[in-house]
Amino acid sequence: MSTPPEIDLSLYLVVDRPQLERAGHDPVTAVRDAVAGGVTAVQVRDKQLPTRDTLAFCAALAETLPPSVAIIVDDRVDVVLAARANGVRLAGVHVGQSDLPAHLVRRLLGPDAVIGVSAQTAAMAREAEAAGADHLGIGAVHGTTTKADAPAVIGVEGVAAVAAATALPAVAIGGISAADLPDLRRAGLDGAAVVSAICSSPSPFDAAAELRRAWEGAR
Repeated sequence: MSTPPEIDLSLYLVVDRPQLERAGHDPVTAVRDAVAGGVTAVQVRDKQLPTRDTLAFCAALAETLPPSVAIIVDDRVDVVLAARANGVRLAGVHVGQSDLPAHLVRRLLGPDAVIGVSAQTAAMAREAEAAGADHLGIGAVHGTTTKADAPAVIGVEGVAAVAAATALPAVAIGGISAADLPDLRRAGLDGAAVVSAICSSPSPFDAAAELRRAWEGAR
């Protein structure tokens, strides 16, 4: 039986396409530049983009990014299924607490898909692990305006406590900047998920490179 691939979560870009466009960037080019700067995994998250356009965006990223960079789609199991049926390289999906349960996502996508789950408490983390999740997204570290239903702020210590509740790899999310990365890495997180730190930057490459230096400097 196949299993999900191990992916590098250390610098996880959650793509905010409208934010990239407001900053004057072509989204596909900006994501490619961010990967060149040090991003290791990419999540496509866009609640407003029509399904066909989301599928096309994912396909364009898959053609542009190196195979070592996992591409994950937020929430849209249907997009992942359609993309895979059309031969598009997508690693899997990320689901929140109000999305499809992880155990059903596993049944739909199969054993080789990567499934990330949002968790804000130790109980949520343990439930996700029991349901077959591959990694956790934990937050919020800080307050953020990039997600309308963003979870409550729990800070670095809170994120670390949730991560310690399971053996799953975990990334922190929520208003994260380069200044947070040393504390997050020392707290035992496997990576950080960032949105505005890259998407609102004049140079996605430079922003990613700064974040990469901060993460590596904490070793």
